[in-house]
Amino acid sequence: MQFRAAIPSSGDLPMRNNRLLWLCAGAAVLLTIILRLLPHAPNFTPVGALFLFAGAFLPGRLKFIVPIIALGVSDFFIGFYDYKLMFVVYGSFLMMSVLGSLAGRKVSPLRIGLGSLGGSTFFFFATNFAVWIFSDWYAPTLGGLLSAYIMGIPFFRMTLLGDLFFSTLFFGAYETVKIARLYRLGYTLPVRVRIGIGDTALLEKKVR
Repeated sequence: MQFRAAIPSSGDLPMRNNRLLWLCAGAAVLLTIILRLLPHAPNFTPVGALFLFAGAFLPGRLKFIVPIIALGVSDFFIGFYDYKLMFVVYGSFLMMSVLGSLAGRKVSPLRIGLGSLGGSTFFFFATNFAVWIFSDWYAPTLGGLLSAYIMGIPFFRMTLLGDLFFSTLFFGAYETVKIARLYRLGYTLPVRVRIGIGDTALLEKKVR
């Protein structure tokens, strides 16, 4: 005898019953803090991906609070800097949570990629504008602003690569673990069924 059951998306699960999500989110937070403290290529960090992941899956204000805590803790050990620049940097990362929240309504690889690209681009324009206007590194002219953006292009490349890489890691690991758990519960995937990240999909469960 067989029957079909649907995989509920993480957004449909009560927070108290979603231990798997919180385990993955906690691991992502810990990994983000550790990798920021270890030597790494400039801007190639999991921070943006963590905000995107939290925005997509964590409930309510926690989608902003949890990644902000991770960023703040790592900054505490790395060292704080000009508060005006920090305000813009933190605000730019919060935009990643907003984009993740929008993607979380129907998470897919395309939406994740667009969220990473959009967040990285916003971060590039916002933070380089802040460096130009709040510091004396560049002349207070249009030419100075263009110089700020030109000098920031190598960092933008690494920001984008980091966001794409770690977003793939966080979202992919969560979905893989979630599906593996369903397998352990006795569900089997029909070969013809394709599961998109976060989408509801049909499974078969054998009942003896």
